[in-house]
Amino acid sequence: MSLEVDVSDLWNRYQDGLTAADATDEDAAVVDEFLAALEAGEVRAAEKTGDDVTSWEANEWVKRGILLNFGLRETEAREYGGVTYHDVLPLRDTADLGERGTRNTPDGTTIRRGAYLGSDCIMMSPSFVNMGAYVGDRTLVDSCDTVGSCAQLGEDVKLGANTLIGGVLEPVEDAPVVIEDGVSLGAGCRVTSGFRVGKNSIVGENTLLTPRIPVYDLVEEEVLYGHLPAERRAFTRMVESSVGDHDLFEGGAYKPAVVATHVEEETLEATRREDALRE
Repeated sequence: MSLEVDVSDLWNRYQDGLTAADATDEDAAVVDEFLAALEAGEVRAAEKTGDDVTSWEANEWVKRGILLNFGLRETEAREYGGVTYHDVLPLRDTADLGERGTRNTPDGTTIRRGAYLGSDCIMMSPSFVNMGAYVGDRTLVDSCDTVGSCAQLGEDVKLGANTLIGGVLEPVEDAPVVIEDGVSLGAGCRVTSGFRVGKNSIVGENTLLTPRIPVYDLVEEEVLYGHLPAERRAFTRMVESSVGDHDLFEGGAYKPAVVATHVEEETLEATRREDALRE
């Protein structure tokens, strides 16, 4: 049977009450095979079904396989780098990274099992990539960055320092955060709750991208929620809040919004100069 069929059968048994204590060696082999497929990039938690950034959809059976790795494993003491920690999963074996030219600097780069890293990636310490995440070729995960569970990062992505890419496990139907090819996120950005960033966009530092915050797209002159179109320069602007005239405070109240406009040539030049540091 295929891995998808094996995972689906195991999920049905888990929904019927199968526990970690009851799981057999054969069950353990299925979840281990599933983790290996994630780490090889053979299966992904989401896939693009069309041309637009809005067309990403969750692979429900993959997310179920990830949840099985929590539900059918016991928390136990584990050793890594001389440190004892307690978790349901071991950390990922990184022996394959060097073969593909991917670097992870010492003392603080943590990659959980079930995470994929492509070729020629860089992980600076401290940083963390969670289970089910996909990090494409030549992508930079900078210091103090977190790549959450099931997040999908394309090729040639740059995450500025102290950037958070949110994760999602449940509900299984929800698509994770997606950062498409060629995107650059400035330091301190937060991308959460399944927000999708279109290819070759450049996002200013400390920008919060979440479906609850509107994106004012000045290119197409429309207000968007939940995604940033391809090839945009985006930054935060404060706009007037609906409670701006409240009696309890003076001077008005404001809330964050995101403004998106054309990517300017000087912005591209700055990005190219940063590329030179990686050569």
